[in-house]
Amino acid sequence: MKTLFQLKALSFFVCAFLVSSVAMAQNTAKPIPSPRDSVSGAVAGAHIKIWYGSPSVKGRKVFGGLEPWGKVYRAGANEATTFTTDKDIKVEGETLPAGTYAFFVIPMEKGKWTVIFNKTAKQWGAFKYDQSKDQLRVMVEPKTTKMHERMVYLINKGGFSMDWDTTSIPVSIK
Repeated sequence: MKTLFQLKALSFFVCAFLVSSVAMAQNTAKPIPSPRDSVSGAVAGAHIKIWYGSPSVKGRKVFGGLEPWGKVYRAGANEATTFTTDKDIKVEGETLPAGTYAFFVIPMEKGKWTVIFNKTAKQWGAFKYDQSKDQLRVMVEPKTTKMHERMVYLINKGGFSMDWDTTSIPVSIK
């Protein structure tokens, strides 16, 4: 009788442990606020890949608010966005050697934005951004586009763009 009682008690505790483990696992699966994403494709005979964190607007004012005018922005969320090309390319008419770079932008309230390819590819955000490590800086004209709740990079035959909120930053590649 004592053994049967012990077996029932043990069974009860094992079941309780399993149920609580499953319940706790259900509560920890939250969506990532700025999931990592990537896009790749062929442009001007080169294979390019852009790897980035994709933040959401979430009702916020993005440029000139969340991301201030005139300050270096990591062009994504969390880790700096990286841009890789397997061949030398011309970005906005300037040569960018094959390699992997951190990709930054400097948003401006009026006029052209600065697009930056920095030799220190692996870095967290723009907190330790060092202008002396820039491989290339070019100026691009922002455009108004349809609303993109989540940041997205798009590659096309003429280059790529960073689209977020109602702003598109098109970068030409030849």
